[in-house]
Amino acid sequence: MKKTVQIFSMLLIALTVMVSCKKDTDPADRDFFVGTYKGTVSYKNNETTINSSDGKVTVSKVGETYNFYFGSGIPDIKGVKFEQSGDNTYISVGTGVTGITINASTLKMLVVRGGETWTADCTR
Repeated sequence: MKKTVQIFSMLLIALTVMVSCKKDTDPADRDFFVGTYKGTVSYKNNETTINSSDGKVTVSKVGETYNFYFGSGIPDIKGVKFEQSGDNTYISVGTGVTGITINASTLKMLVVRGGETWTADCTR
């Protein structure tokens, strides 16, 4: 019985600490633009042109970089870094991946790299 009371007391203390802690995380500090965006996407290189008016782009985060996964046979863009530009809007930075603007509801992209061009005009 003594052991049961002790376990119950510890659970009660842990619950009190969790409930009383203030949640002060700024939404901008979260990965709020990770997810799937739908809209118009395209890809072009020397041999291939792909256009899709009902395309999708799935954004994921790995460490400090973001990956963009396209459907419709469009190659993925990986290892993109962002800087904040205004309230909760981010723009891509780095060699070969500039031209991406993203926030919680929209994704705009015009990336030209090594003879390849990706575009996206998507929303969630």
